[in-house]
Amino acid sequence: MSAVGTDFKDWFNSIPKITRFWFSGSVIIPILSRLGILNPIYLILLLEPFLKDFHFWRPVTALFFYPITPQSGFSYLINLYFLYTYSVGLENSSYEGKPADYLFMLVFNWLILTIVGFILKFQILMDPMIMSVMYIWSQINRDQIVSFWFGTRFKALYLPWVLLAFNMIIRGSGISELVGILVGHLYFFLMFRYPETNGIHILKTPEILYKYFPSRRTNFNNSARRENNVGQNRNLRGGYRLGD
Repeated sequence: MSAVGTDFKDWFNSIPKITRFWFSGSVIIPILSRLGILNPIYLILLLEPFLKDFHFWRPVTALFFYPITPQSGFSYLINLYFLYTYSVGLENSSYEGKPADYLFMLVFNWLILTIVGFILKFQILMDPMIMSVMYIWSQINRDQIVSFWFGTRFKALYLPWVLLAFNMIIRGSGISELVGILVGHLYFFLMFRYPETNGIHILKTPEILYKYFPSRRTNFNNSARRENNVGQNRNLRGGYRLGD
């Protein structure tokens, strides 16, 4: 195997498992659609065929599918970058060693987005799903300084809102991104904020997920070093880490 192939394999295997599956699906399905192997009409989220024709796969494919065209190609690559960056950022830090909890977060956001998508007639769920994960990352890392285009720097807390405003200016619409922010906020509030202030856990990871995705001990030194790098080793007022 060539050096390039080895480097790619090492990089791909370094992606945590759940993010790897999400990222791979978000690459494979759009490419297969672009090549004409998959018909996009059967991949998007549509309520009528979902109910009448039993197309129960549509909420899943709508999560992975994105139309690759000369007009949308750049947006698609940006989505992949955000997916990789912020999903890896969560799975390797706040959810490190807790795959069941991370998977539950993704499934919860996806289910809520599917319901809202049917109501608002969203045909693609990739944009709001990525935004929901970014919002959760930004809340956990709220005081971390992030860089944006043209050298602008600000706290991570504001990142989803900056992207929302940017999309509204460039695309003329940001409804799906706003929905993603609201769904991310719903999860964050139910999982973190409400228990912190009221001592009651409304939202819990189902026990069956722990059976198939058991928690594991993490290397303390590596974990501490990684959290120091991303600014997540803080108390509940400045950030959150599951299990602290």
